[in-house]
Amino acid sequence: MIQAFGLTSNPRKAHPPAVDDVSFEAHAGRVTALLGAPRAGKTTALRLMLELQHGRGITHFRGRPLHQISYPSREVGVLLGDVPGHPARSVRGHLRMLCAAAGVPARRADEVLEVVGLVSLREERLGTLSRGMDRRLGLACALLPDPHTLVLDAPADGLSAREARWLHDMLRAHAAQGGTVLFSTAEPKEAARNADRVVTLDHGRLVADQEATEFARTRLRPRVAVRTPHAARLAALLVKEARTDRRSVEVVREEGNRLSVYGSSTADIGDAAFRHGILVHQLADEVGDMGPGAGTRAADGERPAAMTGELGVPLLTDERPGGPQSEDGPPGDDQGRGPANPDPEEVRLQPGHGGSVLKRPWAGHEAAPATEPHPADEPLPASAPSVVMSRDLPGFPVAEDARIDADGHLDPDGRLLSGVKPAVLTAEVPGTPGTGPTPPLVAQAPDAAHTASLRAADSSTPDLPGMPGTRAHADSSPSPDGSLTADALSALPPPISVRPAPSPLRPLRYELRRATGIGTGFLTCGAVLALSALMAVLLARIGHTPQARLFAAWPREVPLPPAALGAGLLGALAFGDEFRHPALAADRGSVPRRLGLLTAKLLVSGATALALGFLTVGCDAEVLYVVYGRELAEVPADWLSLGASWFGLVIGCAWAGVLAAGIFRSTTAGLAAVLAVPVVVVPLVQKALAGPTVRTAADFPVRMREVLLLQWPFGGERYLAAAARVLVQPVGGALTLSLTALLCAYLLATLRSRVR
Repeated sequence: MIQAFGLTSNPRKAHPPAVDDVSFEAHAGRVTALLGAPRAGKTTALRLMLELQHGRGITHFRGRPLHQISYPSREVGVLLGDVPGHPARSVRGHLRMLCAAAGVPARRADEVLEVVGLVSLREERLGTLSRGMDRRLGLACALLPDPHTLVLDAPADGLSAREARWLHDMLRAHAAQGGTVLFSTAEPKEAARNADRVVTLDHGRLVADQEATEFARTRLRPRVAVRTPHAARLAALLVKEARTDRRSVEVVREEGNRLSVYGSSTADIGDAAFRHGILVHQLADEVGDMGPGAGTRAADGERPAAMTGELGVPLLTDERPGGPQSEDGPPGDDQGRGPANPDPEEVRLQPGHGGSVLKRPWAGHEAAPATEPHPADEPLPASAPSVVMSRDLPGFPVAEDARIDADGHLDPDGRLLSGVKPAVLTAEVPGTPGTGPTPPLVAQAPDAAHTASLRAADSSTPDLPGMPGTRAHADSSPSPDGSLTADALSALPPPISVRPAPSPLRPLRYELRRATGIGTGFLTCGAVLALSALMAVLLARIGHTPQARLFAAWPREVPLPPAALGAGLLGALAFGDEFRHPALAADRGSVPRRLGLLTAKLLVSGATALALGFLTVGCDAEVLYVVYGRELAEVPADWLSLGASWFGLVIGCAWAGVLAAGIFRSTTAGLAAVLAVPVVVVPLVQKALAGPTVRTAADFPVRMREVLLLQWPFGGERYLAAAARVLVQPVGGALTLSLTALLCAYLLATLRSRVR
């Protein structure tokens, strides 16, 4: 199950926090909906739960916070938006790559493809998927490690009715197997139809936590949608006929020529429009939304707001104090039922309890001051109302056996919930015109013994898990200078720290599948080979180019050969694509800087650069032999040192691209770092080495053997001498210096992120 305690986001400047002290539970085996209008704080609450955003609070997934779970993806499957995969990658290849990251067998990809119904589309590219197919793929990614909990942000947003129904059936099946499902939505009907429990947010605060049946009963009401060019005339007519027939009808004026009628039917409205010659363009049954917190304001002791339509236009209201009376009631306009031609913007016939009408107590006067409470065994006066504040509809009557505590909290089981002060609730009682105000209805205050027991129970209540000092929240207060005191800080929920995403469990396998899953690497290698062969032929035709540079297709006027540039581009893409399409951290939008992942990328990019350099030399030599003969294809005498320099150059460029892209989070920055080596660093190294030399490092390998007391097998002195010659060259020294600086910067960024 999920237990969220005190979720609070950090406020931005003068704005209030997007989520303020939200606590709720989502039980295993059930589907829980997090409902709220746009910008109500749903996504922020989910991100706080998943520790993706800084704030306060704590969330337990089966008793443990997310940062204490060794493999979070195996506990919580997350779907926050679209699948951030490379558009050129296939569906099956994307899932197989994520299998390596999650440490599950590759066959699991085929299993989830069958579960979500994407077997026929497994070779489709991600960029060609429709909205519904993308949602299926996102659900497959969440189900890949077989998690116990699913957390989804607006999963059915933008889907067709068929796709949405399929998606919620999948979530229901996961809950039926014992899993926990939490999804957010802005549609009350979707929440009532597909969830077992509905948690409602409004402006970042929790306003309701109800069973789905209770939610549907208190918030959703049937209504008739009417569209007519004579909206005001039809509204006044419906209210007048309802008053005449003693029926409870509400009419809501909405935008344009639209009406929403509660308490009537399409047949009655159609008949009335036909009798009076009113043109009707639309007449349909709908389910209306009463707004967030409907049915809970009475339980919270708040005054329910005036019932409005979806666009905020107030309901038509009957402002007459008396309202409809019995058949022998006092005479008046239209038999005591108000004016004959009511103003459609000022008249409302409100459904009451037993046909009576209660005027909202805050519409025309304030609540009466507290008076002496009535004894518990003394009946209330006959003129006093016997019902107050409906749970079925905000502002309407409730049953007589319902009890209200001193703070105005309504208990459906008849028990007082909390409070020690008497509350005064007033409501104007139907009576004859001119009758004075009704004596206030006073709730019985709990006695001293009951108050003491409540305080004792509160003091014995343990702290919330992971939230010490939560009981002292009521006693915490800011200091005179406005800053929070130590007691106030101890009463706040613990801060939420955003941690980087975990490294892939099988990083080398992940990197191999990532690199070979798209055609970018193969296209780059093909372009490099073709360009190198063409440049080698042109350089040989012009002449005055050393043979070593002919094999590398490296003219003196160009800072780097095509093979080195291609290797650097492939290295930059290794990290650049991760940040552009963060499949590893789809919910975080950033790639983890882990040493295991870096090692895998360096190995794969180095092997790719080595193969590219070897193929480039081989292709250039073969092309030169075919075009110009054997003379230009002969192997140089110092091939060992030249080969070491060549392979060191291409591998160094690839590693420079990897490190720079990992530091600056961009493919362009990685390629720029590769180009900066010959353009910027090499001139600096040449200038440093241009001075006079007093001593040289002659016989360096021999002295190394004497110091380390090692015998170099198979002529190891030659290889060591070749490596030393590569390092003392300007390009080799500059590349070594650049790689050292980039590696140190990468390690510093990694340590800095861990410390933060």
